[in-house]
Amino acid sequence: MHARTLLLALTITTLSLTACGGGGSPIAESPAVIAHRGASGYLPEHTLGGYELAVRMGADYIEPDLQLTKEGALVAMHDDTLERTTNVASLFAKRNGKYLVSDFTLAEIKTLTVQPTGTGKTSYPGFTPSAATPWTVPTFQEVIDLARRQSALTGRTVGIYPEAKQADPVMEDAILKTLAANGYNAQSKVFIQSFSDVTVRSLRAKQNAQNTRMPMILLGAAVTGTDGVARMGVIGGTGVTLLALKDVAAFADGIGVVINTPTYNVTKDFIAQAHAAGLKVHGWTFAQAEPTAAAVEYKKYLDMGMDGMFSNYTDMAVSARDAFVKTR
Repeated sequence: MHARTLLLALTITTLSLTACGGGGSPIAESPAVIAHRGASGYLPEHTLGGYELAVRMGADYIEPDLQLTKEGALVAMHDDTLERTTNVASLFAKRNGKYLVSDFTLAEIKTLTVQPTGTGKTSYPGFTPSAATPWTVPTFQEVIDLARRQSALTGRTVGIYPEAKQADPVMEDAILKTLAANGYNAQSKVFIQSFSDVTVRSLRAKQNAQNTRMPMILLGAAVTGTDGVARMGVIGGTGVTLLALKDVAAFADGIGVVINTPTYNVTKDFIAQAHAAGLKVHGWTFAQAEPTAAAVEYKKYLDMGMDGMFSNYTDMAVSARDAFVKTR
């Protein structure tokens, strides 16, 4: 996920909204730790090595953002271009002036090495990845295979949390086809996410037609009107759309909201209203690298009732979640 695009688009500063209702009861499951792009605070993002470290640190879910290659293969990559996270510029010339994932074949992308960004490094103390090629761009299938292997090794089910990065019916079909081929269904430990409500609605309709219902998460921002009524702010084809939480609950099972923004504050009341509508609330992105500050941040949102946390630092998130659960 990427906060910058959303925050640039969400420019509403004053809101006067009509009231909404909703049924359902609060969600009381143990809060989930979602490894944001793998253990991206420590190792190169969206790599088998990074996902594996996150699992070893206790992540409940690993999150592969998905892009389509030239021939339509799903690969784990946040950006729709290759240059920020790989060495593509040292191996290939630009195509049509860019390094779009969709302009390169899977074979070409497999020659690239994913490089660390932010606080990430090329290794982590005491950790040796088990994959033969831990720092190449993995396919969605390779991420699923890793989750299964790690589930067997750890004795606990490692969930997957794929994001459709493109509002594209072809991507929707590829994601659902891959999940179905691997036996994922409504009972599986999986969430599918997107910033596009059109995409989430379409994925829901397609699943209904296939007689399955894997949990869907709509990404966006928490918006509370001057009347105290909560809404979901999402980016649609014509700009920002404000959706009533009860309407979101008609096609999604939860929402993923940006945290720590001055305009779009996630509050205890917002989460309570989402729960009343039957929606889980996951927050993105927990990116504090300093342990003390991170612990304070996690506790703040867990105390509000947040159901899941996208974190760059899986170990800190797990520690904070476990400490919180012990106090309940």
